[in-house]
Amino acid sequence: MSRPLILVSNDDGVRAPGLRTLATLAAEFGDVTVCAPVEERSGFSHAITLHQSLRSSPAPEFGPRWFAVSGTPVDCVYMGALHLCERRPDLVLAGINPGYNLGADVFYSGTVGAAREGLLRGATALAVSIAREAEPEVALPFIRRLIPMLLERAKIGERHLLNLNVPATGPGGQGLPQTMKVTRLGQRRYEDQVDVRRDLMGRDYFWIGGPPMPIDHDDGEDTGAVGQGFAALTPLEIDITAPDIDEWAQRLDSDQS
Repeated sequence: MSRPLILVSNDDGVRAPGLRTLATLAAEFGDVTVCAPVEERSGFSHAITLHQSLRSSPAPEFGPRWFAVSGTPVDCVYMGALHLCERRPDLVLAGINPGYNLGADVFYSGTVGAAREGLLRGATALAVSIAREAEPEVALPFIRRLIPMLLERAKIGERHLLNLNVPATGPGGQGLPQTMKVTRLGQRRYEDQVDVRRDLMGRDYFWIGGPPMPIDHDDGEDTGAVGQGFAALTPLEIDITAPDIDEWAQRLDSDQS
C-alpha cells in the first residue's frame, strides 16, 4: 500500500531553514514533494499568477522531489498538486514561518495562503508559524502530533485547514512550550503607519506597515495563547460568510417593500 503523499511549501523561499525542517519531519509520515517559491513571497496572501508565465526548476541540492517555482506560495501549491506531484497530495504543509500568523494576519499571510490552496485542491492542510526569535525545531513536537491526526481523518474524507502558532518559550518564559490549545482568531495589532521618504531625485516614496504591538492575553484566542506560552491551534474555514446573513436578507426585503 502506498504511503500518503505530503506536499510541503512556504512563503519564505526554497532556501528557508524552516522549509527543510518541515520536509524532513514530513518524510516520517509519507512520500514528500517540496514546491516553494524561488525567493521570499511573504505577505502574498492568496495571490495567484494568471497573466504571466511561471517557471519551475528541480532543486536537487536541497533534496529529492524539491522544486523551486517563480511565483507565489499559492502558485507553488497549485502547480505542485496538479502537475509536479505524481498524484494528488493527501496533506499540504506550509511553513515553518519565522514570525506569527495570528488574528487578521491570516488574510495577509502567504503561509496560510499556501495551506488554504491545499484545501481548495482537495487536501487537508496545516500552516505552521513560530515566534520570530524561535528556532524551527520548537514546532516539531506539535506538528508530529497533528500529522497523524490529519492523515487519519483524511482517510474517511475529512478535510481540514489548521493554523498553528508556536511561541519560543513556555508559560512564564520558562523552557520550551509543551501544551497546545485550540483557539479562535484574536486581535493582532500593529503600529500601522505610512512612512514618507524622499529619494535623491526629490520624489516621495513610501513604506507602509509597522511592528506588532504587545500581544493581548485574552483567553480562548490565538494571540492570548501564544502570549501565555502555549501553542495555538486555530481551525479555519474557506466560507467567511457573516453569521447574520438572515438579518441582512430581512433588511433588504424591508427596504425593497
